[in-house]
Amino acid sequence: MRLSDFILNNLEPILQAWEEFARSVDTPMPPLNPKGLRNHAEYILRTVALDMRTAQTPQEQIDKSHGLGPIAEDESAAQSHAITRLAAGFTMDQMVSEYRALRSSVLRLWLAHGYGGEDHQILDMIRFNEAIDQALVESIAAYGQAVETTRKQVLGVLGHDLRTPLSAVTLGADLLRQTEELGTRGKKIISQISTSVQSANQMVNDLLDLARCNLGTGIPVRPENTDLSSVCRAVVDELIIAHPKAHIIFNATGSVTGQYDPSRMAQVFSNLIGNAARHGSPQHPINVSLKGDGTFACFCVQNYGKPIPRSELPSLFNPEGRYSKYSEGEPGASSGLGLGLFIAAQIVEGHGGTIEVESTLEQGTIFRVTLPVHK
Repeated sequence: MRLSDFILNNLEPILQAWEEFARSVDTPMPPLNPKGLRNHAEYILRTVALDMRTAQTPQEQIDKSHGLGPIAEDESAAQSHAITRLAAGFTMDQMVSEYRALRSSVLRLWLAHGYGGEDHQILDMIRFNEAIDQALVESIAAYGQAVETTRKQVLGVLGHDLRTPLSAVTLGADLLRQTEELGTRGKKIISQISTSVQSANQMVNDLLDLARCNLGTGIPVRPENTDLSSVCRAVVDELIIAHPKAHIIFNATGSVTGQYDPSRMAQVFSNLIGNAARHGSPQHPINVSLKGDGTFACFCVQNYGKPIPRSELPSLFNPEGRYSKYSEGEPGASSGLGLGLFIAAQIVEGHGGTIEVESTLEQGTIFRVTLPVHK
């Protein structure tokens, strides 16, 4: 009997073996009923059998072996199976193991039915493995895409919903600050609460910006006629108060005016200068400069201290491959860098500019932002 016929004529024992294996998978979700355990297994098997019965050229066989099999316009059973398995708490490894168990069960039952080593039987096994691999590829791709989509949505919802309780804490702290009975100790505690809430708000804003980038909308930039010198000066003044031990020197050659988003550019300045204040050597000054030539504006931040390794510089603005091995509390120029730099780079890119970094022990760490001056 041809393997495709065997599959269609013995669906129940094959599905029973599938169900028994799926039942052995331990997940954090409640146990599935028999229908849930079998899921789309029957449709996957029927698709496999149909594929085996379909004529195939040598080139089509090569393409399929390279993962270039035909792609259906509608969602396949294998893709649907992956989504439901994700919802049921199966890991990707567990889902892949299901296909391994299915492959083993079908071949074991078929060979026990009678294997004579005929040419068509060997060909059937080859076609069966190709079809199972095709279904597996579809499931893995669908599972991975669903995980990524869920992650992006959760990130966006989390960042959005955290704003409400943080706003309530901020309002409460502002009201308490106006109370005369607080005393010196109470006012100090309220000041600490306000500082912590501001930091949390910045983290939430970073999460929302990251979510926008992940969802493909990008960080919104709303240019208006802006003097970057004034924006940068205000940021420097704030950071001098926030980091009293840091010696920040700001050098600006007149006004640098153009079409920029002032709040977003303040983010860029605050992130880069703030990183220098937190991670630079306190024994050396932080040099901040801003200049323009009528065509481009150039902003630079230089600090001294432990340099960022050369091998890590290309991925510094990438949130997935950023250099953050020191972020768990170890000192160093790279400590805690990552998401803020990614967002700064996205804002600069949104203005049509570029951001670069170089870091050596002799010259220190220098972040350089170049922006076109649009009148």
